[in-house]
Amino acid sequence: MFLAEGAAAGGAASFHTFDLFIVAFTILIAVGLVRLLAAPVKNKFAVGFAGVSLLVFLIVDVLMVQSWMS
Repeated sequence: MFLAEGAAAGGAASFHTFDLFIVAFTILIAVGLVRLLAAPVKNKFAVGFAGVSLLVFLIVDVLMVQSWMS
């Protein structure tokens, strides 16, 4: 109940400085995944970990942008 009241009251300021770090980390993970896939010897664990991490960060980015638009 407390969280719902806080979310309803503070809906105007949805952009935070931490959002820029999330976007930067997403770009960094994407670059790392491309480099892993371009390597002649592929580390399957690293490719899988980077892929799952990129998927999670892309979902967070989509949710973050949706919160900016609302």
